[in-house]
Formats: sequence, C-alpha cells, structure tokens
Amino acid sequence: MTKIYGIRNCDTMKKAFAWLDEQGIAYAFHDYKKSGIDSARLHGWSKALGWKTLLNTRGTTWRKLSAEEQDVTTQSKAVQLMVTYPSLIRRPVVETASGQLLVGFEPAAWSSFIKQ
Repeated sequence: MTKIYGIRNCDTMKKAFAWLDEQGIAYAFHDYKKSGIDSARLHGWSKALGWKTLLNTRGTTWRKLSAEEQDVTTQSKAVQLMVTYPSLIRRPVVETASGQLLVGFEPAAWSSFIKQ
C-alpha cells in the first residue's frame, strides 16, 4: 500500500489527499507532526534522495532558525534538524507500494509511480 508522510493541515498535503482520493488510490497517512519521525527513516530517505531534497528551506520554520542551525552541511545535521522540527521535511513524502520514493506533490510524476 502507498504510504504518505506529512502534516495534515498543510495545503500541499490537502491537494495530495484530494488527488489520491480522486484517483481511487488507497493510502496510509503518517502525520509526522503528531507521530514524529525516526532518524533511521530520514537517513534512509536521505541516502536514496539526498538530504537537500528533503530539507524544506522555504518555509517559516526554516526562517525562524538561527544562522547556526541553518548552517547545514551534512546529512546527519539535516536529519537531526528534521527530527527536531518535522515541519522542515518537504511535503509530502510518499513511499509507493513498489518501493519508490516521491517528494513533493507533482500529479504527473505520481501518475507514473503510484498504483493501487
């Protein structure tokens, strides 16, 4: 089954949920703001996608960080920040039934990879 990770009230997440529902695609949702996210999963995603792909540097959470916290140069530091501040993880992250990882809501890309 497809698993989608994110924060329920995020506008991008709402678009993603609507798209999945319209396509009739079953999915499980993990709200990492409520349930947290473990560093092992983030390290795995970072290894597969690159930590720069996962780290959301455009949001308000990023802008509220100190210059020292924003000085991220390693995967370990990026993962530590994302565990501490789950809002820094780009949304959504999708693990497809076939094991593909997708980051961000892009209907064209999703259509190619997400199946029931």
